[in-house]
Amino acid sequence: MASNRHLGRIISLQSLYEYEFRLKAGDATADIDTIVAKNIEPYSKALGDTEFVYALSKGVVDNIKKLDEELRPLAPEWPIDTIAAIDRNVLRIGLFELESRNVPPKVAINEAVELAKAFGSDNSSKFINGVLGTAFKELGLGETEGKKDAKSDSKASKDDEKVDA
Repeated sequence: MASNRHLGRIISLQSLYEYEFRLKAGDATADIDTIVAKNIEPYSKALGDTEFVYALSKGVVDNIKKLDEELRPLAPEWPIDTIAAIDRNVLRIGLFELESRNVPPKVAINEAVELAKAFGSDNSSKFINGVLGTAFKELGLGETEGKKDAKSDSKASKDDEKVDA
């Protein structure tokens, strides 16, 4: 079964949004793995690679302070706490994927823009594209010393393009 990473990113976004909402509401029982498990269940057959969703969601949560600190200077007129929760979590996912280099940078940015188009406001996709494009340039994420070689990046890109019917 082919992996549907776009669906995985949607589930991760949904889970991160719920996690953040529950934490802000004072829910001490909020656990990202439990939230992801609940959100994956209806889509597990169509999704294929559930580990991708867990790794992405857990990676963002484990690095949330670092990601937010890196995002602050990239959009100085928009303090991270004032950005809409959906956009904030799309930015976190996009930046995490850019930094992890598990997919090519263009894929990471494009996927974040697509999430913003689907779930954000009218201007979200332009904002996300601008911030992540700046991150790519200013944080040195375009340098060639990535964790994967070109052949691996090509395979990751193809995996991202696979979608179950």
